[in-house]
Amino acid sequence: MASATGTKLSREEFRRQKDLDAARKAGTAPAALDEEGKPINPHIPQYISQAPWYLDTGAPSLSHQRRPEHDDTSNKLDNWYDRGAKAGPAAKKYRKGACENCGAMTHKKKDCLERPRKKGAKWTNKDIQADEVIQDVAVGYDAKRDRWNGYDPAEYKKVYEEYAAVEAARQKLREEEIDNQTTTDLAAVRKVAKASKAEGKTADPDFGSSDEEDEDEDKYADAADAVGQKLDAKTRITVRNLRIREDTAKYLINLDPDSAYYDPKTRSMRDAPLKNIPPEEAKFAGDNFLRYSGEAEEVQRLQLFAWQAAARGNDVHLTSNPTAGELLHQEFKEKKEQLKDSTKTSILAKYGGAEYLEAAPKELRQGQTENYVEYSRTGQVIKGKERAKVKSKYPEDVYINNHTSVWGSYYDPSTGQWGYACCHSFLHISYCAGKAGIEAVTASSAQQLLASSSQAESSTSSSKQQEEPPSERKEKIEQNFSKKRVGEGDVVLDQEKLAKALKEERKRKAKGGYEDVDRYGKKSRSTVEGSTHEVTEEELEAYRMSRRMAEDPMANYVDQED
Repeated sequence: MASATGTKLSREEFRRQKDLDAARKAGTAPAALDEEGKPINPHIPQYISQAPWYLDTGAPSLSHQRRPEHDDTSNKLDNWYDRGAKAGPAAKKYRKGACENCGAMTHKKKDCLERPRKKGAKWTNKDIQADEVIQDVAVGYDAKRDRWNGYDPAEYKKVYEEYAAVEAARQKLREEEIDNQTTTDLAAVRKVAKASKAEGKTADPDFGSSDEEDEDEDKYADAADAVGQKLDAKTRITVRNLRIREDTAKYLINLDPDSAYYDPKTRSMRDAPLKNIPPEEAKFAGDNFLRYSGEAEEVQRLQLFAWQAAARGNDVHLTSNPTAGELLHQEFKEKKEQLKDSTKTSILAKYGGAEYLEAAPKELRQGQTENYVEYSRTGQVIKGKERAKVKSKYPEDVYINNHTSVWGSYYDPSTGQWGYACCHSFLHISYCAGKAGIEAVTASSAQQLLASSSQAESSTSSSKQQEEPPSERKEKIEQNFSKKRVGEGDVVLDQEKLAKALKEERKRKAKGGYEDVDRYGKKSRSTVEGSTHEVTEEELEAYRMSRRMAEDPMANYVDQED
């Protein structure tokens, strides 16, 4: 045990300290006093009463457990630097040690916040800035961590006034537009009535008081029920994202993992989980079926028109003013049809061809079609219109140089080359020759094959007829072109040839490899006859008999008893 001063006590001092602590707890000995003369409770645990080494005063004390007293001025949140304060007037000449850019003595050139000059104040002695006031603001714990410390609300007043002026100008411009044009929009009429009342004019009695109508709207809006909320408007508990527990989850309709994909994050299943059931009869036909049914497509087109019109500078917003957006959309479609008709008329008047546009459709002219389509009782398509195949980002079915097929659609096994299937051309980016090219390639390949085969047969036949007898040559031909291979089937060995082959095999192993070495440095057996089956049955048997079986466990066995 260590004392309050941190020195290690002896055994006798430790025993006395323990007895004194027991006596203080029992009340027979007076309590210890701190530096202020206040008694210390002897029942306080040692880990609380003993001060850490960096706060130890060498005497019994509880000052390290008390909150330190700080100066009130340093802990205030309104103490901050005085922005832009200057220390007196600016100097007339450049002073040694001042900033080379602005001429102030309180900072250097790398810390200067002025605009970098082409020639600083050190060389021009012009526009020397005054020295800043260097302040040492002592802030406390709270002031140092306050994110709004030093914020001046007066600085935001300029921004507020600017936005207020812009909004007032926009409001005035809208009122002028409404006054200049005749409209049936009730909201616009109310704005005009409200503006006229504010200016002291007499409003039309047919419209009533705008203030009363606004109050009635607010009253009815508070009592109205919002979509997706509880009936009680006072509580307004949102249940939009909750699912009724009696409903079957989308992913439980079809448990096949290859069915429609279910996104658990958004709880959406775009495709229908059951493909064989018509959408109108299915319990759930997919989110896309609901998304593109009814007036959803028309709303999407209207929203797209509002976005495009707003991007061009028009004051159109589908949510805030849907009536004006709908009227503008109808006007846009009418002008588009008129422009389309006028363009069509002008083109036909200039180039002609109106008689071709009046022809009947191909299905009506032929009276039949090969496209199979199966409909349900309600007229929905069940089979026949399959989904289009997904294409890659690379160009597909692009034919160049009058070709009707792509490069790599034809392969010649005799030469191992790829080409075009339409003309059998092996030159990439060549011009297509059609059937004439196919006939030319076929004729040239046949002539080359015939010439090479005749030359090879004449050379081989002349050499073999001079060296081999007819019986052996016939046997070689049967061996080369028959399905029988060396080492297969019933093998009959000639003992004399086998003995000779064993002798040759031992000589080869003694020399460490094959006898002949080709020009590439590769060892190979020399062939006199040039046949592909130069290994005989006797040579193969000799190789097997003389081969060392490394995996044989009895290969290195030696009988120690003999």
